[in-house]
Amino acid sequence: MNKQAIEERIMSDMRVLELLSKSFPNIATVSTEIINLEAILNLPKGTEHFMADIHGEYEAFLHILKNGSGNIKRKVTEIYGSLLTRNEIRELCTLIYYPEQKLELIKATEEDLNDFYTTTLHRLVNICQAVSSKYTRSKVRKALPQEYAYIIEELLHESNRDGNKQVYFSGIIDSIVNTGQSDDFIEALAGVIQRLSVDQLHILGDVFDRGPGAHIIMDKLCEHKSFDIQWGNHDALWMGAAAGNDCCIANVLRLSLRYGNMATLEDGYGINLLPLATFAMETYADDPCEHFGPRIDQEDTTHNERDRRLIAQMHKAISIIQFKLEGAMIDRHPEWDMQGGKVLSHIDLERGIYVLNGHEYEMRDTFFPTLSPSDPYALTPEEADIVDKLHHSFLVSDKLQRHVRCLFMNGCMYTICNGNLLFHASVPLNADGSLKEVELLGHRYKGRELMHHIGMVMRSAFNGDTPRQRRQYARDYFWYLWCGQDSPLYDKSRMTTFERYFLTDKSLYREEKGNYYMLRNNPEVCDRILDAFGVEGTNRHIINGHVPVHVAQGENPVKADGRLMVIDGGFAKAYHDTTGIAGYTLVYHSRGFELIQHEPFTSTKEAILRGTDIVSSKQIVEMAGTRRMVRDTDKGHAIITQLNELHDLLYAYRHGIIKEKNASQAL
Repeated sequence: MNKQAIEERIMSDMRVLELLSKSFPNIATVSTEIINLEAILNLPKGTEHFMADIHGEYEAFLHILKNGSGNIKRKVTEIYGSLLTRNEIRELCTLIYYPEQKLELIKATEEDLNDFYTTTLHRLVNICQAVSSKYTRSKVRKALPQEYAYIIEELLHESNRDGNKQVYFSGIIDSIVNTGQSDDFIEALAGVIQRLSVDQLHILGDVFDRGPGAHIIMDKLCEHKSFDIQWGNHDALWMGAAAGNDCCIANVLRLSLRYGNMATLEDGYGINLLPLATFAMETYADDPCEHFGPRIDQEDTTHNERDRRLIAQMHKAISIIQFKLEGAMIDRHPEWDMQGGKVLSHIDLERGIYVLNGHEYEMRDTFFPTLSPSDPYALTPEEADIVDKLHHSFLVSDKLQRHVRCLFMNGCMYTICNGNLLFHASVPLNADGSLKEVELLGHRYKGRELMHHIGMVMRSAFNGDTPRQRRQYARDYFWYLWCGQDSPLYDKSRMTTFERYFLTDKSLYREEKGNYYMLRNNPEVCDRILDAFGVEGTNRHIINGHVPVHVAQGENPVKADGRLMVIDGGFAKAYHDTTGIAGYTLVYHSRGFELIQHEPFTSTKEAILRGTDIVSSKQIVEMAGTRRMVRDTDKGHAIITQLNELHDLLYAYRHGIIKEKNASQAL
């Protein structure tokens, strides 16, 4: 480009360059930043970690987070595979995952602690050097614990193989041991290794429901320095409950009771279940509620027979309340075309049968003491009181509201990152594979626009500036996202919860999946979706979860000739029998994609005591011929844009278009 063209471009961007000059006030500062950014472009891309459908299984989640889906063990094996036995590698990895607990066990049996400390510290420093090698010193520095930052930084950037530095390096290690700081330092190094093993964490939805620790997972995520989440249908359900949607609240309680998961509600979020329990014991005292017992392991010892009986009664009570509330919601929004979800009016209470379209169906449970024949959707005064109290309990739960804010701050309906389109469940499609238009607030949207506007509606439910009527619609819409036919988070014909609970005819249980699930194995359809979302590149992919992959039946998680990866393999224990595994995670590092298939996790206690890890197997999805560098990523493209602006600023300084300033003048 000639001088005139450069100066014309600079003059058109003067406002940007003037703002940039406040941060880089002279030639020296601009040149330093250009050198720094050019160096960053030539580093290998950071490792991305994808997880989906965690469903409250916090022990497995935390363990996978600690081991980076086996990434740490891979690094340890690369470094020490020929020097240590398999058992020694396992013990070293366990120490990295659980340093505090593992050190207590080691100190109880180790005869020469000083030798152990010295050897272990040397090994951990070597591992830390390996995992930090793809990052700038600045980024590594930010990952270091403040109290040991200087010492760790010295160790990371000095080599114990260099004769001139070996004494210096060993002297630091010896001083750590001699001053009694070994335990704290090992814990610090282990934390750094964990943090640097994964650069970006992607959660493809469904943190909540089924497992006992969604609140624990959310606590961990909210502390995480670099994660994003694409909301799932179960997340939307809890977000709706936090917004005050009574249908969502009833569904949250029903699912929690179904899986015997009271810990998240009571211990995690302080939801008061006593009014519901009292009502259920009185109303269903003579009802065996045999079809409402919690779905928990037979070996479960946390629930005795009395607990299981109470859970069953509460489960049935909230289910009936849910169906009543949903009937009112359906009437309030005829535009959603969900009249088929009004199920209670089909019950013939006198004869104890279900009548639908002129056909009569047998019911497995006919005890409905709170249903009125004239108005089955009317809440009794006692039920209405319970709904009010639960509504209040969800709204005033500080921790739940804080977690929902975290979901909004770090999440959206979809994300595009490094040539990958991430979303939880589906994109509504027509039968021919074209994008389906869906009505929302009187407008019709499809594809990327639909996802964007849904996200805006969800946020407006928590925005105090939103007009009251619009805010009420937004609250209601969370329930549609949970079970509406054209919801990208559900995308089925209808939800047959009532039928599965109360009717014997299994043909009524069927929930027809949307066209996305029928067509997602078609490469052309996937390309059409990627085009519509503006995803570019030769190696682009769709990555989502939501529907468990039935590995035991031979289903492959990689579809459409590698364009689509489904990484819900069934984290939740409730899925293990049908999927045959305990979840997938996807790792995308500088050399390509690896899909990690996990076997069920035993327990954290077992991992610490016996060094048991999640048994995993890798499937190489896609490996690059050459390492992918930062310049090949979205971050790299942003840096290149910055570099162009900095080069323009440098030109402007050198040719007097913008005057240089010293640092104090810039401020």
